[in-house]
Amino acid sequence: MASIQADQLIRYEPDEPCPPLVAIGVGFQGVLLVLAPIVLIVAVSALAAGQDGRHLTWAVFAALIVSGIVTVVQAVRVGRLGLGHVLVTGITPNFIAVSVLALSEGGPATLASLLVLSSLFYLAVAAWLPQLRRIITPAVSGTVLMLIAVILLPISFDRLQEVPEGSPSFAGPLVAAVTLAVTTILALRAPGALRIWSPLIGIAAGCAAAAPFALYDLDRLLGSPWIGIPDAVFPGLDLTPTAGFWALLPMFLVVTLVQAIKAVGDGAVVQQVAWRRPRATDFRLIQGTVYASALGMLMAGLVGIPPTTSYSSSSVSLIALTGVAARRVGYAIGIILVALAVVPKVTGLLLTIPNPVMGAFLLVAIGMLFIEGVRTVARAGLDGQTTLVVGLAFALGVGFQNRNVFEDLLEEPWSSLLGNGITVGAATAIGLTVLLELTKPRGRRLEARLDMADVPRLDAFLQEVAAAMRWNAASTDRLRSAGEEALSSLLQPDDQDSEEQAPRLIVTASPEGQAVELEFLTVFDEANLEDRLAYLDEETETVDDRDLSFRLLRHYASSVRHQQYQGLDIVTVRVDASP
Repeated sequence: MASIQADQLIRYEPDEPCPPLVAIGVGFQGVLLVLAPIVLIVAVSALAAGQDGRHLTWAVFAALIVSGIVTVVQAVRVGRLGLGHVLVTGITPNFIAVSVLALSEGGPATLASLLVLSSLFYLAVAAWLPQLRRIITPAVSGTVLMLIAVILLPISFDRLQEVPEGSPSFAGPLVAAVTLAVTTILALRAPGALRIWSPLIGIAAGCAAAAPFALYDLDRLLGSPWIGIPDAVFPGLDLTPTAGFWALLPMFLVVTLVQAIKAVGDGAVVQQVAWRRPRATDFRLIQGTVYASALGMLMAGLVGIPPTTSYSSSSVSLIALTGVAARRVGYAIGIILVALAVVPKVTGLLLTIPNPVMGAFLLVAIGMLFIEGVRTVARAGLDGQTTLVVGLAFALGVGFQNRNVFEDLLEEPWSSLLGNGITVGAATAIGLTVLLELTKPRGRRLEARLDMADVPRLDAFLQEVAAAMRWNAASTDRLRSAGEEALSSLLQPDDQDSEEQAPRLIVTASPEGQAVELEFLTVFDEANLEDRLAYLDEETETVDDRDLSFRLLRHYASSVRHQQYQGLDIVTVRVDASP
């Protein structure tokens, strides 16, 4: 096992309370990152479909409300909803094309109906996540995160050049350089207390550098009222769908699946950057993330706006730069977004920040998101097969994003949808992963109970597996010992004294070259076994009767992976043959 080192850059972990002023300050920084994209994406979707100003005003108001609510749900974790971490939510750009088509086809009611149906599909993906675990792998989600970063990169550089007409040509790059320099230097070298404010200070420095060049657009500020709630424009649902509706539905489902894969990656990457010591990904929280994202899509559909998504780049950069991952920051961001919905003047003020300033900060966020995508892939192991899957999917995704070969082959919107880099990359990664699963040797299966009384059955089963692979005595004993210790590690200390019926246990053994992959599937709710193995050497005293099993399992197994879902635990143990 690799040694575990604490990340001293994290000042407040998700479970730790941070001072209210710190939470509010970091929350404002998070809002600065997402406010402009939320407003602009809503505006582009509405105006491109020819909607009037009344609908646009309502859409911006509703988008801020929905984004704020989902951000709070992600942080607070209500039941099975939410990640329990800071995961900023905003309006997704991935639905712009299909949203415009839906609005043009039948107006807000058609868009609302399509989003409501898509949200049900989203919920189904969350519920089926344990069954999809071999398809939506870390390699797939990590590839999608890297593609998102690469696709966002040109947007960042475009903003560096977006200056009012008549401004010097060097003004944008100069202002961006000031913003980038101040933010980076403070993030790298400032004391911990000051580092929390590095993004805000960097943005302030960029705004100050922009002042002499008149890069501010004050129209939004001057034209915004102080307080205002627009007239409600609830679209309702289209209960008599047309042929155009059914033609659009497959497109919405395809984009929804891409969003779900992205949500899996977002949940994993935020879990990894939020703790001082690396932890195994908790897939129960991943399911909570997907459930909350589905809720956001449902709410967006009911109010007639494009759906929400997690802004993982903003979340990761906010945590990495400030060192604050406390849930209170998520609460603060959500509350501030809801408050801004009814105070348009403040929204107008924040939107006056020059584009080169936000482009520079977006550049930092994109870099951090790309690295976290790489880490997500690397944590799963980079063997030859995984390297090919990730490399080919990434290359095709970037290639299609730069040159859409479907443009001359298919009509709109299919050419844009199927030629999207994220769609192509995700589809490639999923397709190759499915191919690997379908062509791998079939494993053997044993159904038993999570009970030490069933150890003889497990032992006999593993002997049969070793015999089928023609392993020698040393390798067979290693496999049998690893299986027994894995079963012992899963048991709670008081299981043997319990009168309740032991949970059902399903064990599968799959040959992997000169190794065997054992998968233990059971219903169990316990601290992650993978973490226990990683931190075992740091414990100063034995506090659990199972510690001996943990140590033996680590000795016999070459790798242990523990995936926890709602009501389901899956432990995968890899055992290599002895020389």
